[in-house]
Amino acid sequence: MNNTSKQGKTVAEHTVDFLERRGVKHVFGLCGHTNIAVLAALAESPIEFVNVRHEQIASHAADAYARVQGKASVVLSHLSPGLVNSATGVANAALDCTPMVVIAGDVPTHYYGKHPHQEVNLHADAAQWEIYRPFVKRAWRVDSALLIAEILEKAFHLAESGQPGPVLINVPMDIFSEVIPSASFDRMAHNTPTLRKPSLDEQTSREIVAALAKAKNPIIYAGGGIVLARACDALQKFVEHMGLPVAHSLMGKGALRDDHPLVLGMTGFWGTDLVNQTCLNADCIFAIGTRFKEADCSSWYPNQTFNIPDSKVIHIDIEPSEIGRNYPTHIGAVADARLALEVLNQTARRVYPAGFKRPEIEAEIAKFRANFKSRNSEMATSDAFPMMPERILADTRQVLPEDAIITTDVGWNKNGVGQQFDVLTPGSILTPGGFATMGFGPPGAIGAKLAAPERVVISLVGDGGFGQNPAMLATAVELKLGIVWLVMNNNAFGTIAGLQQAHYGLTYGTTFPGRAGAPEFGPNYVQIANAYGAQGVQISSAEQLLPALRAAIESAQPTVIDVPMINNPTPTTGHWNILDIYSPDKNVNHVAV
Repeated sequence: MNNTSKQGKTVAEHTVDFLERRGVKHVFGLCGHTNIAVLAALAESPIEFVNVRHEQIASHAADAYARVQGKASVVLSHLSPGLVNSATGVANAALDCTPMVVIAGDVPTHYYGKHPHQEVNLHADAAQWEIYRPFVKRAWRVDSALLIAEILEKAFHLAESGQPGPVLINVPMDIFSEVIPSASFDRMAHNTPTLRKPSLDEQTSREIVAALAKAKNPIIYAGGGIVLARACDALQKFVEHMGLPVAHSLMGKGALRDDHPLVLGMTGFWGTDLVNQTCLNADCIFAIGTRFKEADCSSWYPNQTFNIPDSKVIHIDIEPSEIGRNYPTHIGAVADARLALEVLNQTARRVYPAGFKRPEIEAEIAKFRANFKSRNSEMATSDAFPMMPERILADTRQVLPEDAIITTDVGWNKNGVGQQFDVLTPGSILTPGGFATMGFGPPGAIGAKLAAPERVVISLVGDGGFGQNPAMLATAVELKLGIVWLVMNNNAFGTIAGLQQAHYGLTYGTTFPGRAGAPEFGPNYVQIANAYGAQGVQISSAEQLLPALRAAIESAQPTVIDVPMINNPTPTTGHWNILDIYSPDKNVNHVAV
């Protein structure tokens, strides 16, 4: 590598060598005067630097990349403005438990507190790393070049172990350029790259299986932890042997195929009558890899989604603080979801070798699905234009292969997808859950495609979300990534517009001039796509969407499809506390605008 001396390599060069040994293939980021030493080292490395036009694109892309590949991704950031630009994507990763290592440059150590260029020091000198403290698992400021090897090792272990999440390593630029011997890095090379995760003991396993076997109306409540732990196959085996119906959180969607005969669907505010009522009637709820979050639980109101403690909860999670946080727990166990389910499968087959069948609940699920599809058929086949959101989702599902990766954003493309769009390959839907970040989906598709180049990748996104950072198209075009961005264009921040219209009778600040699909002064997404070198397709009738999707997928070119959409609200049977805050004692929800 460049700048190598007889005494050793620079910290930047050692850092890149370390990343190579850990099998890192891509680093996402943007240049700055504090990190160009790392870029110089990357230039001599097989690791590909994914260059972006805005740091938020880098962190969202890295988030999706880590979800698909199942290990920590890497973001390289400049100091202060770069680090702050990255923050939204890193916080989104934190709330969705995505492992990520952020490496950021900082001002030189000998200029701490002197107001050097771009230093954050209004309350403390050399304090930029503290910006990330509320949402990363740990933030390190490197004060000695000889500590960088140990910090890097700890950072990857921490990001990937326990409840996964992002970490920050903040490195002053003079330390990046300092030449040090390789001894500390050589020592780390002997360390295990991954830590063993906890499982269940035999007694706890027997108690859980017995409780589910004795229950009259048991259910499994699956969260995103199932997907994170790569536990989908183990979950399916347990579900089928014990005959357990499965409800899931938003982030748990895709833990089992949506067309599995025992899948009830997504719970909570955007859940259906079937899933919410089945959860209410359950006497035993086996929750695994979930945090019982607000929207999934109808703001924890009784008689809406869950009736706990009348329903006894068995809760397994990798993070102890999640157990009992929102509901009292009958049996709580700290364990990795996949390892726990493997033990439970062994116990269930040994103690109950014949397993269990529940034809009544399977018949109820099948009947509900048929009725729901029938009730939805008019909207899902409507020739209305601008298009019905149900028709957009139906046509998209029809054309996508089963293993296509779908990134969503916020609005219909998230809530409607969670309720009405069948995910047929576990782990193939990437959604911004806890942070619900507008703008996640489009750059997320870049990370997903880099992690799985052989799979079809489509970003379902509203015009509000797509407009957050269209500069991600530059990166997609430069890397020749055949991604499809389907813009569900209602010319509004649609979900919020419907909420504001319902409660205040106006849409001030939530809609754009003009009407859906025909903005008066708004952006032309086709021209924007073309300007970046991507393909742009304007849909002008409902019948055009299906062939346009097929052509875009077959072209394997970055393609933006602008689909004018009627702003109907996603139907809901659950509840959300914000409705009571805006309109106390009134039965008011979202409306069409």
